[in-house]
Amino acid sequence: MPAETAQDQVTATALGPWPGTDPVEATRVIRGELGSPHLPFLAELPDRGVGSDALGRTASLLVDLAIDVQPHGWRLVDRPGKDLRRAKSALATDINVLADIAGSEESSAEELKIQLRGPMSLAAGLYLHNGERALLDYGARRDIAESLAAGVAEHVSRLRAAVPGAGLVIQLDEPDIASVLAGTIPTASGYRTLRSIPGEEVTAAWRLVIDALCAAGVAETVVSVPEIEAPIQQIFASGADGVALPLKALTTRQWEHLATAVEAGKRVWAGALPTENPGASLPRTSDLVATVWRPWHQLGLPASSLGAVRVTPSDGLAGYSPSGAKEVLNRLTQLADGLNQLALG
Repeated sequence: MPAETAQDQVTATALGPWPGTDPVEATRVIRGELGSPHLPFLAELPDRGVGSDALGRTASLLVDLAIDVQPHGWRLVDRPGKDLRRAKSALATDINVLADIAGSEESSAEELKIQLRGPMSLAAGLYLHNGERALLDYGARRDIAESLAAGVAEHVSRLRAAVPGAGLVIQLDEPDIASVLAGTIPTASGYRTLRSIPGEEVTAAWRLVIDALCAAGVAETVVSVPEIEAPIQQIFASGADGVALPLKALTTRQWEHLATAVEAGKRVWAGALPTENPGASLPRTSDLVATVWRPWHQLGLPASSLGAVRVTPSDGLAGYSPSGAKEVLNRLTQLADGLNQLALG
């Protein structure tokens, strides 16, 4: 009888942001708590400052597009400077630390997850020379998506060298997508909003990056979005293997879209553990199991299909203490175990 794989069971991961400034400690804790079959990830440590934030980290991968920091945020510029070098250096350090720690493990996890800011939220967060967001300009949006697609192959190659044999899972973060599609992102002046971006263009940009990731040999790509107005159908139309989103305010209609996706063989990363209040006590495992199982069962999905689920926090963990973040990971693995017991009947 073949051994059970991670695809056959519920697993746990987190979304990427992590407290503190020490990549060695972060990597040890994450890989210690999320060993196989769970999904360890390369931590983002925004407390380190400029270049370790999610936006600067991803923008440092862009090909033929340079960035620097201005008072209003990251800006596209003509030539690389110290801010870009700082971002690249921090990322290189994290990958080297990962290689050292993974190389010293007796038994390494079978997969590794990394986070990238998706092309639409990247365009919303980067600024042009004139101080407006790159999202305003069709040519800039296109250039950013193409540049990101060109840059991911080398990034994937470096990660593959750091953790030989591990399958790579990519999480594309699109925190601004609802505002991008609705046309509610303010201009630099704040007196008006940027025009909404057509859904077809968004899907095409995702497809461009996802195709590049697939060509680079990644095992799975997931688009992570907030639950409000989450464009679930567009995400799967782009070729993504899964969607990551918080569960707390999902509508019945959105759950139905997720059920359809699961039946088509897609993955759901369920943000089942609320993290809005880092000082609060964590919910009981049984209560967390119910937040996933109740709607799952109500939609008529069988317990045996729960293997399509990865459980995550509802948001990043940078606001937690290091011990609190570790406790979240532990509770997530307990949640995964509880759901697996249901799946096994």
